[in-house]
Amino acid sequence: MKTKHCLEASDVKAILAAAEAEALANGWAVTIAVVDDGAHLLGLLRLDGAAASTAKMAESKASTSMLGRRESKVYEDLVLGGRVSMLSAPGMAAMLEGAVPIVINGDYVGAVGVSGVKSDQDAQIARAGIAAILPQD
Repeated sequence: MKTKHCLEASDVKAILAAAEAEALANGWAVTIAVVDDGAHLLGLLRLDGAAASTAKMAESKASTSMLGRRESKVYEDLVLGGRVSMLSAPGMAAMLEGAVPIVINGDYVGAVGVSGVKSDQDAQIARAGIAAILPQD
């Protein structure tokens, strides 16, 4: 039987804090969502000024990223490239850039989704959050 990594509460707090710091440093009002390897919500932080809709979008982006084990941008690119049948994929509610899976030693342990600014900026915030828990070389 394989032993695998999993997110703990302290990891979620570290991810949210680092992602929040990145957003605040740039003056961006966003929502940040962290999901586990089953795409279940572990943490959500809606910064002051972020639209209410960003809370649902951030969680949906994170879930899409985790379930597909890819950055959500991959799915956006597929749809934009003409693969519109992807829009009917079960469980993939937000095929928009802004979510990044969390991979630790080859294990997909969760994902971070962000919504509120330009999609590439959302992804930048997600990556900053994930960097807080990656093993240091």
